[in-house]
Amino acid sequence: MARRPTPTPGERAPERLSRARIVAEAIALADLEGIDAVSMRRLATGLGVDPMSIYHHVRDKGDLLDGMADAVVAAIETVAPTGAGWHADLRALILSARRELLRHPWSARVLESRPQAGPATIAHVDRVLGILRGAGMSLELAHHALHALGTRLLGFSDSLFDDTAPAAADPVVVAAQARAWADTMPHVAELAVAATHDGVLGVCDDDGEFVFALDLLLEGLERRRAAGPAQRPA
Repeated sequence: MARRPTPTPGERAPERLSRARIVAEAIALADLEGIDAVSMRRLATGLGVDPMSIYHHVRDKGDLLDGMADAVVAAIETVAPTGAGWHADLRALILSARRELLRHPWSARVLESRPQAGPATIAHVDRVLGILRGAGMSLELAHHALHALGTRLLGFSDSLFDDTAPAAADPVVVAAQARAWADTMPHVAELAVAATHDGVLGVCDDDGEFVFALDLLLEGLERRRAAGPAQRPA
């Protein structure tokens, strides 16, 4: 087995290859040339390693994209309470997410494509739920709000939440996952249990969520209409 060369005095030791380093290189490449430019071979060239060595840290291209998406969300700046109410706090957090995603124009496309949310994305949703629940909203209303906001929670607009599983989730599995999240992401854990087929929220209804979001927007537009001439958002 070949040994790493020992650096000479004053020479910097080569940086060890890691998942974090590979993901950072992929993000830099995507920022520079677009997500379609990202390949294992291009990453290997940029990192100065053999392409096969990358697979010791990421299983495949999908695993790499998962890591890139979660790294972008992890970089979203946590916003301190504004003191102006829950809506101002949530608005500030969502705009913070938008600023981070705009730094990486490819990121919305990748986030939308991932079949499962990563740890950082789940933690971000937990922060949003914490604001909603802290404002006194019921779990049911907070759940509706997540659907209505969709990927606006992450700074862009599209469908984010799809908790309509083809078969009912196993309550034992859900409960085990909820226990794992209980200390670090209590709001997501609470929602996970409540959204099971026999939980408080029951099976998620796409039509019901669509109508809820539509009514919410129409009610908001009516309040703006009644208040007088439209004002430019701050």
